[in-house]
Amino acid sequence: MTGPRLSTRLRFGVAALLVAVAGAASLAVAPNLPEQMVTRWNGAGEPTGTLSRTVGMWLVPGLAAGLIGLFALLPRIDPLRENVAAFRVHYDRFVVVFTAFLVAVHLAVLAVNLGYAVDVTTLAVAGGAALFYYVGTVLPHVEPNWFLGIRTPWTLSDDAVWDRTHALGARLFKLSAAVAVVGLLFGRYAVYFLVGPVLATAAVTVVYSYVLYARGANGGDEGDAAARTAK
Repeated sequence: MTGPRLSTRLRFGVAALLVAVAGAASLAVAPNLPEQMVTRWNGAGEPTGTLSRTVGMWLVPGLAAGLIGLFALLPRIDPLRENVAAFRVHYDRFVVVFTAFLVAVHLAVLAVNLGYAVDVTTLAVAGGAALFYYVGTVLPHVEPNWFLGIRTPWTLSDDAVWDRTHALGARLFKLSAAVAVVGLLFGRYAVYFLVGPVLATAAVTVVYSYVLYARGANGGDEGDAAARTAK
């Protein structure tokens, strides 16, 4: 067994362990959970929706387990799997961080339904900000592939466009994270400070990739070199 493959298995093992912790927590507190669990809140932290106890207990652990399986499969079926291998450490770490985010939200939901005063909305916004910042640190390392990163027709058609778009995306995701943190000061509006900048980032990077491609990104020899240096 090669070193990189072993490291990947260990990191995915950590993600699987986190899911197991979420499942074990659900089982441990099941007798004390209400028949209808609160699972949705508005920006002000007020409950807006419920699920049955069974669904509420297992929705996130099941979703996280399914996503781990999908994340494990994608590098195997990507036609550009060699490129994925080049940033596999960052990919694996993202899987662990994303799983940790889901599990943290799940544990908070369990706590609220057990009667503890936990602000799930604030936790989700803060955790989302941390996740987006991490995405910003990962994007410059992502090589062209069919499943991961900022995939537009133009980034997939030109490596220079891919590199420069991901360099911009990295900065914008970090900026989005900072805006989301500031948004925590605005109470019920905090969620808009999380979602708004990310949607704007998605729109800007799509348009940016098209503009680069349309004008021939090679005027980007310098920009491309800067993007690669950022890696």
